[in-house]
Amino acid sequence: MSAITITEAAQGYLAELLAKQDTPGIGIRIFITQPGTQYAETCIAYCKPGEQKPEDTLVGLKDFTAYIDAISEPFLEDAVVDYATDRMGGQLTIKAPNAKVPMVNEDSPITERINYYLQTEINPGLASHGGQVSLVDVVEDNIAVLRFGGGCQGCGAVEMTLKDGVEKTLKERIPELNGVRDVTDHSNRENAYY
Repeated sequence: MSAITITEAAQGYLAELLAKQDTPGIGIRIFITQPGTQYAETCIAYCKPGEQKPEDTLVGLKDFTAYIDAISEPFLEDAVVDYATDRMGGQLTIKAPNAKVPMVNEDSPITERINYYLQTEINPGLASHGGQVSLVDVVEDNIAVLRFGGGCQGCGAVEMTLKDGVEKTLKERIPELNGVRDVTDHSNRENAYY
């Protein structure tokens, strides 16, 4: 059974909404945007047959199927979807106490921690410039080799962004990291990556 609880009241309400969609086999999909950050938002969306992802967790409910996004699932631990009625009508509520909790700690492998902070803290900021960063490798002396993509490639500011922003953030979060290098950095010929 999944970590998320969907109360009977919420199931009844969702089943009514789904019945109005006139789509046989329609279910719901539950996911979190930017999980593990203070910007985490828990979302419920209609999920027509075929719209779910292969790695989703299926939760078969009485009247419909809920699909839980694989990446979001650990953050949905102890989450409760409820439907509360008051004088004004009713409202679907989602309480996900762990949505904003980072899923890495000091004991996680350094690559996992780097990837985690890239996804949750660095890429959301770069996305506004159409850029993104991914981890290629961690080489000797705990140097992270990063690939800048999108709007960051060939950008004159990439040197500043890399050194100031990304390196500073990662080193604050991961004390044993000694620095970052751009995969396209050929200034250091001895250790250049091709």
